[in-house]
Amino acid sequence: MAKKTFVIDTSVFLSDANCLFNFANNDIVIPMKVLEEIDRHKKRQDSVGFNARLIIKHLDTLRGKGSLHKGVRIEKGKGILKVSTNAPNLPPDLDPRVPDHQILSTAIRQQEETPKRKVIVVSRDINMRVIADSLGLISEGYINAKVVEDAEKVYTGLKELLVDDEFVEQFYAGEEVYLEEGKWKLFPNQFLMLISSSNPKKSAISRFLGYNTALPKIDVKNCSKSWGIKPRNKEQTFAYDLLFDDNIPLITLIGRAGSGKTLMAIAAGLEQTLGYEKRKYKKLVVSRPVQPLGKDIGFLPGTMEEKMMPWLMPLQDNMEYILGDKSMFKSYLEKGQIEIEALTYIRGRSISNAYIIIDEAQNLTAHEVKTIITRVGENTKIVLTGDIEQIDNVYTNETSNGLTYAIEKFKDSELSGHITFTKGERSKIATLASKVL
Repeated sequence: MAKKTFVIDTSVFLSDANCLFNFANNDIVIPMKVLEEIDRHKKRQDSVGFNARLIIKHLDTLRGKGSLHKGVRIEKGKGILKVSTNAPNLPPDLDPRVPDHQILSTAIRQQEETPKRKVIVVSRDINMRVIADSLGLISEGYINAKVVEDAEKVYTGLKELLVDDEFVEQFYAGEEVYLEEGKWKLFPNQFLMLISSSNPKKSAISRFLGYNTALPKIDVKNCSKSWGIKPRNKEQTFAYDLLFDDNIPLITLIGRAGSGKTLMAIAAGLEQTLGYEKRKYKKLVVSRPVQPLGKDIGFLPGTMEEKMMPWLMPLQDNMEYILGDKSMFKSYLEKGQIEIEALTYIRGRSISNAYIIIDEAQNLTAHEVKTIITRVGENTKIVLTGDIEQIDNVYTNETSNGLTYAIEKFKDSELSGHITFTKGERSKIATLASKVL
């Protein structure tokens, strides 16, 4: 197979600093303008900054092996990497003051210098790829980070099983029933819809705990006694079953706007930290990514809590709705029983005896989710909620964001549980808007 030359855009490096090692035995060219753009991001305290610093380290290591200007082999079995400048004469439609145009001019230069070799521009920027194609350059996206083929194949946490009518009868009669091993592909803590093969209207719900464990009945009637927040559909019931299970420290909930995922998470958290009966956790920690992600919140006035509050208004609205009083929320905040946390400063912390809610987690990258989950200490539950159809972070998409990453990577673990919300409960108009707009 003929060797190719890949011209890598800044967006690729800022999403995956290890991309250098993913192009097999093909050569890589980094435009000088890309190095300048990477340098501007290196001080950010998020995954973009992490990737910027890491790619600089990779390049410094390669520099020790040879000349980046002349070209240096990445490693055995890989191609040559070099840093190149713009073409001396830009096409008339390219503006030398525009960074993307400078990067594309480097690709044009490579095409002119090696006319017999295929030169490909690699970018996560759609418009960059469109302009490249318009200039006669081959362009490709970079999708190495995705953990699932497409959004429709993301693990839902629920599976329908066709079983004998007698099986359903025995389950309702309170008898111990077990699933046959090897008949279905099931995951720990996966919810099951047991449907009678002779009567589709006869069904039961349960949660898979293992082939050697009898299928349990799901009962969440007494879960939220203090404020009376009750599930309105089976997905919300499944969520409560997970959220009140002491054996599952990681919960992921996804669903469209108004499906109740955040409300369920907060109601369960308040009950287990501030409820009238048994309190399992000392405090409720809430946060969400600040968009643009990684932007220093110091530009906003006040304390860290005051700076974060505009971003956390949806969470605050839910808490005030549950508590029924704004003054109660402020009182718990002052006592430290509810804590506002900026994700920018979570690295290095160890959070114990807490119930943590990270809302809008679809705007996190895989690296950021890893950073957050590794902060979890003893007797702590963490809940990640979000809607993978509404992503504001330009460095992720439906199949590569941190929430999808966590769902797919943890679905085989007994320490995690997941459910996808499918029905809107906020209002009829909100449900309709989420479907048709």
